[in-house]
Amino acid sequence: MQAFETLESLVVPLDRANVDTDALIPKQFMKSIRRTGFGDNLFDEWRYLDRGQPGQNIRRRPLNPDFPLNQARYGGARILLARENFGCGSSREHAVWALRDFGIRALIAPSFADIFYGNCFKNGLLPIVLPAARVDTLFAEVAATPGYTLRIDLASQSIRPASGAPIAFGIEPARKHRLLHGLDDIALTLQRAERIRTFEARRRASEPWLFN
Repeated sequence: MQAFETLESLVVPLDRANVDTDALIPKQFMKSIRRTGFGDNLFDEWRYLDRGQPGQNIRRRPLNPDFPLNQARYGGARILLARENFGCGSSREHAVWALRDFGIRALIAPSFADIFYGNCFKNGLLPIVLPAARVDTLFAEVAATPGYTLRIDLASQSIRPASGAPIAFGIEPARKHRLLHGLDDIALTLQRAERIRTFEARRRASEPWLFN
């Protein structure tokens, strides 16, 4: 998993509350568990004017010009600004894979659905919870300032706008450690590989009949 230390990027606003995982990646595109290849269909029903089906050539599909991710001023943005309860609905991890595959590395919202929030940390995305009033201010600043960027520093747990004071955010220490060091569940387990081997050897010696 790619580590997350700092990120400076354009911000793309998605001014909708209760964005669910079916909106993030519709069910018909969940045909793989490879974690890649989902970015083309992120927000499929909102990004395109036709109904999407697996295997379509996205370059031939009509884009919705009113959807922020299709607008030139937000091109290449890696920070997504959202409203409350982002990522609600089903527990599909594909929703996080689609965001990551599209290029999003950080999310800012007043709240996230619990399972989605946990899945972000398992896949190298940083979900940042800020008070609703602060999020309102960020939406206003993004709308008023073409090319609006933020710099996120995970180690110091701060967001730095182009002007103004840094914005502090909270994060659980264990999840912060995972992101800073690029550790997914497998990598965390492998950090204890020697202890696991020692345990297995001791168990094999004391209860050999279990291994026949």
